[in-house]
Amino acid sequence: MRLPSREEAIKMLMESGCTPGVILHSLTVSQLAVEIADKLSRRGVKVNRQLVEVGAILHDIGRSKTSTVHHGVIGAKMLRDKGLPEPVALIAERHVGCGIPREEAKRLGWPDKNYSPETLEEKIVAYADKLVEGGRRLTIKTAVRKMERELGEGHPAIKRMLALHEEISALLRKSP
Repeated sequence: MRLPSREEAIKMLMESGCTPGVILHSLTVSQLAVEIADKLSRRGVKVNRQLVEVGAILHDIGRSKTSTVHHGVIGAKMLRDKGLPEPVALIAERHVGCGIPREEAKRLGWPDKNYSPETLEEKIVAYADKLVEGGRRLTIKTAVRKMERELGEGHPAIKRMLALHEEISALLRKSP
C-alpha cells in the first residue's frame, strides 16, 4: 500500500479547495493523532503511524465541498477517486461523529452500511478529531461540553466519543 507523503497529503487539501482553517485543523489533528500513535507504539501496540498521519491530514478533505455531516462520505469518495488506498478513504468515511452506525446512516441518506471506526488507526483519528477545535487542542471535558452544546446532552455521538476515549486511554495505560 503506497501512502502519500505528508507533503503530498497537504498539497491534496490545498488543491481540493480546503480553506486555511480546515488545513490548520487537519494538521493539528494529525499532530495529536501521531502523538497518540507514538505513545501506543512505545507501549507495544501495533499501529501504522504513517496511515494515522496521512489519514488525519486528509480526514476532512470533504469539507472542500460541504461543511455538513456528509463531508466524511464525500471526502472518502474524493480520496477513492484520487486512487488513494482504501484505509485512507475509510478514515475519512468513518471519523464523523466518532462513527455513524448503520441506522443513523440510513436516516442521513447514506449507502446502507456501518460508518463506525473499526481499525485502531481509524479510531485514533476519529478521537483526535474530537479533541481539536480549529487549530486548538481540547481536553476531553471541554470536548464533551462542546458536543453537548452542539448536539444536546446524551446525544449518541457523545457516548461514542467517550467510548473511544476509554478504549484509547486503556491502551495508553498498557504496560510496555
